[in-house]
Amino acid sequence: MDFNAEIILEDVRVKLSPLSKKATKHLLQYSLNEPETWTYSLQQPNSESALETYIQTALQAKKEEKAYPFIVTDKRDNSIAGSTRLYDINRYHKTCSLGYTWYGKAYRGTGLNTHCKYLLLKFIFETLHFERVEFRADYNNARSIKAMKNIGATVEGVLRNNCTAPNGRRDSIVLSILSNEWFEEVQPMLLNRLNTE
Repeated sequence: MDFNAEIILEDVRVKLSPLSKKATKHLLQYSLNEPETWTYSLQQPNSESALETYIQTALQAKKEEKAYPFIVTDKRDNSIAGSTRLYDINRYHKTCSLGYTWYGKAYRGTGLNTHCKYLLLKFIFETLHFERVEFRADYNNARSIKAMKNIGATVEGVLRNNCTAPNGRRDSIVLSILSNEWFEEVQPMLLNRLNTE
């Protein structure tokens, strides 16, 4: 994986482009006006300075070749919908995690997330040829867990009290998709869903 490359993933509905410092002005409206977005977030980009730190942290992880963050554009009206990233990238083991995903409330439940996840999973399994992708979420974040299950992720278990959260400690649920599951089950299911929207 070339971390210096401008990786762009897109279909008829969404475009995922490399996150940059310039994204602050496009994402700031969500930081300031939609505080519920950050209820379960380990990082809280709920102010301009916090958002700048959030983006800088993501870009530093990219520089260290540990992550590749994207900004998400809804192509229906060319509006910025949110952000997502690949992280904990391990090229030797051919694994990564997919997360730090959030969208403005106007984009939730619109099918945009399915398009994003299809493009990202296709990239992970068919371009990078990775063997496993992992997802994590706060055990109490029912909406996020439902979204991960809806794209075909399998629950592996719960890591109890495994990390520090803004309001104390949290339990994290762990889900995953394996390469063979992508080709045999998940990819056909998601493609059928996208084709019938």
